[in-house]
Amino acid sequence: MRVEKIELRGSRVVLEPLGEGHLPGLAAAIEDGALWEVPVTIVPHPRDLPGFLRDAEAQYQAGRELAFATVDLDSGAVIGSTRFRSIEAAHRRVEIGFTFLARSWQRTYANTEAKYLMLRHAFEAWRVNRVELLTDALNTKSRSAIERIGAREEGVLRAHMVMRDGRIRDSVVYSIVAPEWPRVRQALEARLRT
Repeated sequence: MRVEKIELRGSRVVLEPLGEGHLPGLAAAIEDGALWEVPVTIVPHPRDLPGFLRDAEAQYQAGRELAFATVDLDSGAVIGSTRFRSIEAAHRRVEIGFTFLARSWQRTYANTEAKYLMLRHAFEAWRVNRVELLTDALNTKSRSAIERIGAREEGVLRAHMVMRDGRIRDSVVYSIVAPEWPRVRQALEARLRT
């Protein structure tokens, strides 16, 4: 697994390694829906984006994460962010997470294509055995989106995280494993053609 800053380009979305030039567009995406106020997600306030970028870069330098800006190819707009997390090269395992999209881009092709690009890179370039996706047990929108891409629910991590408001979060764990990737890929490609 060679973890390097690369661009993942689809037909309608491109994932660009997150950089300072993305921050104004990312702030606008976060403001579209006041995403930092959604209690079942962890999205930075627009004023906290410099720290968000610093943390992402530190995690990249440590070999643990690779953060992207999600960009709509047609408009050139930054519409959100996502990242590879918990990169475990020795075990050929990675998590896709810290994903958020501007409210006006939710339930569009953007998330499907971004996940497709990341899954394809993980399984075909890195040759991982497993991709994990975690979300708040109360986040029904996220859970539905994860299930739509073909991930399988594995269980609940009880009392897994403390949220901004102090609530103790249970996290639901989903995964896709290498033998499932051809079927998941075929289904995602069919969805992206429509």
